[in-house]
Amino acid sequence: MKFGIIRERKNPPDRRVVLSPEECQNVLSKFPKAEILVESSPIRVFSDKEYAEKGLPVVEHMETCEVLLGVKEVPIEALIPNKKYFFFSHTIKKQPYNRELLRAILDKNIELYDHEVITNAKGARLVAFGRYAGIVGAYNGFRAYGLKYNLYKMPKAESLLDQQALIAELKKIQLPNIKILLTGKGRVGNGAKEMLDAMGLEQVGVTEYLNEDFTYPVYCQIDASEYNKRKDGIRGNKADFFQNPEAYKSDFFRFAKVTDFYIAGHFYGDGAPYLYTREDAKQPDFNIKVVADISCDIDGPVATTIRPSTIADPIYGYDPVSEKEVDFKAENAIAVMAVDNLPCELPRDASIGFGEAFFKHVIPSFFNNDKDGVLDRARMTQNGKLTTRYAYLQDYVDGKE
Repeated sequence: MKFGIIRERKNPPDRRVVLSPEECQNVLSKFPKAEILVESSPIRVFSDKEYAEKGLPVVEHMETCEVLLGVKEVPIEALIPNKKYFFFSHTIKKQPYNRELLRAILDKNIELYDHEVITNAKGARLVAFGRYAGIVGAYNGFRAYGLKYNLYKMPKAESLLDQQALIAELKKIQLPNIKILLTGKGRVGNGAKEMLDAMGLEQVGVTEYLNEDFTYPVYCQIDASEYNKRKDGIRGNKADFFQNPEAYKSDFFRFAKVTDFYIAGHFYGDGAPYLYTREDAKQPDFNIKVVADISCDIDGPVATTIRPSTIADPIYGYDPVSEKEVDFKAENAIAVMAVDNLPCELPRDASIGFGEAFFKHVIPSFFNNDKDGVLDRARMTQNGKLTTRYAYLQDYVDGKE
């Protein structure tokens, strides 16, 4: 089996890669029948030289490879027909901007495997960058807080080498006695939690957070069962919420009253209630002044997120009264950090972590007849058609929806 690590061609450039030079070596040592070629790239976080030094051939063309590994969408003109491709296609939710890409994949008889749907038998994702989104998102949130109040200045995450460098910067700052709320206990939420803990911030429980005052900064991490409640008054739980989101309403406002800085690291499912609405943000006792929205659902559950921001310009202000964008330093403005490609700011760490998971969960499937069904579940197209699992995308491909 000959794998090719393709050059990322999407704009803005993404420096991440599926397999680091060291991970490539791990693949080759464990699976002697594997070959790996690396397409030359001027932007990849690991240079051509780093791959060559590990004995990997760096080439200009990928035509001889069977399986092509990338991160972001491949431009239509760069797709090689009749190959197996792995990348984030951003088509499974019928994203209109990638309809032509999926059509081209079918026309070119490409077998597409989307990283987002590489799952175990229970449907849990096996490879993801979420932890790194949480790590960078928390850092960016503290940077936004310092800039809003002119308290301290931190370098941009993209200018720092790795997670340890981010932590070193966070340890330098002096925070006032603020309350920090973190939603989500998955990869993203726990990635953010790593940073809060590394700073030495004290974690407190829900009751203390809501009712007590502190003489130092504290944080509270909550899950869906704590910021939602059943409409009928019956005590709910997380499993019930995910099965019946429409039976719930938001119970977030009690947190908004006492929170200064909010980090949104939750997963938001269809039919779930918004955490807070634009009307909630207008209330005089809505206290949140800085939001790091790592989840970044636009006009969604975090009402102050009215657009994604960029690595180049990561913070904007939201005026709750006018519901418009303003200078984030304005007195009544809520500062919003909503960068939607956060792992790109930590490309080396993110690539190493992703590659470890890809090596563990995906590569073996090519050599064991896919005994765990990993490839079968992630295969979106085959023989010029959508596979059964992804047949729901047919009307999207045909332009009927």
